Amino acid sequence: MRLYNHLMVAVAVGAVFAGPVHAGDFDSYGAAPAQFVPIEPESDFVFILGLGVGAAPAYEGASDYKMTFKPIIDVERLRWGWIDVGGEEDRGGFSFSPSVSYEGERVSGDHAALHGLDNVEATYALGGRIGYEIVFDDAISAEIYGAARYAFGGARGLIGEAGVDITAKLTPQLEIVGGPVVSFASEDYMDTYFGVTGAESVATGGRLGAFDPSGGIKSAGLQIEARYEFIPDTFVTLNAAYSTYLGDARESPIVKSGSEHNFTVGLGLARRFSF
Repeated sequence: MRLYNHLMVAVAVGAVFAGPVHAGDFDSYGAAPAQFVPIEPESDFVFILGLGVGAAPAYEGASDYKMTFKPIIDVERLRWGWIDVGGEEDRGGFSFSPSVSYEGERVSGDHAALHGLDNVEATYALGGRIGYEIVFDDAISAEIYGAARYAFGGARGLIGEAGVDITAKLTPQLEIVGGPVVSFASEDYMDTYFGVTGAESVATGGRLGAFDPSGGIKSAGLQIEARYEFIPDTFVTLNAAYSTYLGDARESPIVKSGSEHNFTVGLGLARRFSF
C-alpha cells in the first residue's frame, strides 16, 4: 500500500501565506510525487519538503481568482518498530490514511458579489481516506479512492470526495497522475457556503435571493499532475484541475453571481530527504 499523509502542518502554513485555500487543493496539489527510485532498506524515514505557487478561485463559486502559496509536505516511508508503511514494494491493494482539508475565511466585504452576506470563519476538516490500487505493470496503475471528513469552525458537517487516479510513469523521471473526482457535502456545510438567509437577502437589496440548499453532490471534475525529477531527489510538479458545481450548489445565488466552473493551476518545487 502507498502511504498518503496529508499533514495539518500544511494547513497551518498554507493559511498564513495564502488565505482562502479550497479543500480540493490539498488532495491534488499538496500531495507529494511518488518516488522515482526504489527506497533503500536502510532508509527508515523518507519525506518530502517543498513549496508550490498557483491560482485558485477566491472562494467557492467565485469568478475572480487569487494567487496561492502552499507547502508540499508528505511522508513516503516510515519504518519504526512494527510500523512499516510506504515504499515501492507496498504498491497495490488497499491503503488507509488520514485526510485533512482547510477552507480559508470568507470576508464578504472583500468581494462585490458577496456584499450583504455574513462572513464565514475558516473551516477545518479531519477524517480518513481509503483507496484500492490496481497495478497493471511497472508503468501503469489505477487507484479508486474515497475520503470523508468532519468540518468544524466556520462551517460544520460532512464533506469529502471520491474518484479515480490513473498513474502513468512515462520515464523513470516523469510521472503523470490524474482522473475524475466528485465532491459531496452535507446540508449544514452547504448552507454555510451556498445558502442565503432571508436577512442576508434583504441586506443585499434583493440582489441575492433567499436560498436553503440541501446536502449531496457538490461538484464534479478532472484533475491532473505531472511530476519530473530533473536531478536525483529533486523535482518539479505542474498541476491543473477543473470542476463544475452540481445540484443545489449550482443553483445557489452565490454561484450564479460568480461562476459555475472552477479552475486551479499550480507549480511546485520539492526535494526528498531520507534517513
